[in-house]
Amino acid sequence: MTRKPLDDERLAAMLVHGPQPTRVQIVDYDPEWPRRFERRAAQLRKVLGERARLIEHIGSTSVPGLAAKPVVDIVVGIDDPDDEPAYLPDLEAAGYELRVTEPGHRALRAGDPDEPVNLHCYAPDDVETRRYLVLREHLRTHPDDRDRYAATKRELARREWDDMNYYAEAKGPVIWDILGRAGWVEP
Repeated sequence: MTRKPLDDERLAAMLVHGPQPTRVQIVDYDPEWPRRFERRAAQLRKVLGERARLIEHIGSTSVPGLAAKPVVDIVVGIDDPDDEPAYLPDLEAAGYELRVTEPGHRALRAGDPDEPVNLHCYAPDDVETRRYLVLREHLRTHPDDRDRYAATKRELARREWDDMNYYAEAKGPVIWDILGRAGWVEP
């Protein structure tokens, strides 16, 4: 794993609004999630035009049959995510709120409480973008790993978290194991 373990100091440095204690809600797969993605992708194409080098549905809502938080995750390939003036004002005008800022990555949130969206901006060829897509494709074609991942998420959802990012990090060991079976080799 290339990332340093998450701690309160590192989390505070990357979060725009600070940590937000939360309980994670995991629900059964909803066939509406791909349609929600398509609506958002069309909006993003209109807002960003050629600046969006790729727009992909990622995360658990992109895997048919996988239980998930009812939040559609999207990755957008932006040539230089650190060049915020080149794209961020347009996303904010379209209703996206900046939540996370890290070198080479911006995370934004949008949508009403019934249709929330997490938007991750990375360079199109960033290792994180590629990793998201490898995991998605593997889970779509390997139901045993999909079900194992769902069980892990349901177990972790029983806990209270000081921030959603700690929950995401706690899923790491099973994700890395699945990525290994998918043939992922960390660059």
